[in-house]
Amino acid sequence: MPASNEAVRAVVEKYVELVATGSADQIVDLYAEGATVEDPVGSEPLTTREAIHAFYATLEGLEQETRLVDARVVAGEAVFAFEVRTRAGDQTYVLAPFDVMTFDDDARITSMRAYWGDADMTVA
Repeated sequence: MPASNEAVRAVVEKYVELVATGSADQIVDLYAEGATVEDPVGSEPLTTREAIHAFYATLEGLEQETRLVDARVVAGEAVFAFEVRTRAGDQTYVLAPFDVMTFDDDARITSMRAYWGDADMTVA
């Protein structure tokens, strides 16, 4: 039986929070063994826990804020829009991806695909 919609939504909310304030370890803990990450869609999918960890480690130490804009959760899957604001010097970069995630029965992420391109990043 798929994880409940409530459990999946809680993981989505935690994921968005951790992208801004968490460590790579904390984010990777949301993923199931054997999970994949494709960020952005069209890039080489990350298929090992080590590669996924290295990907999220690039976020550590950045001055970021995130905000969940909208989410749809159904039958162990989620699609959500969120905003990532990253401050670098005098500039603030805003990225607005749509992520699609699948989950196992324990509400752990089994796949994540991030839909965004250069046009989805702006300078505020």
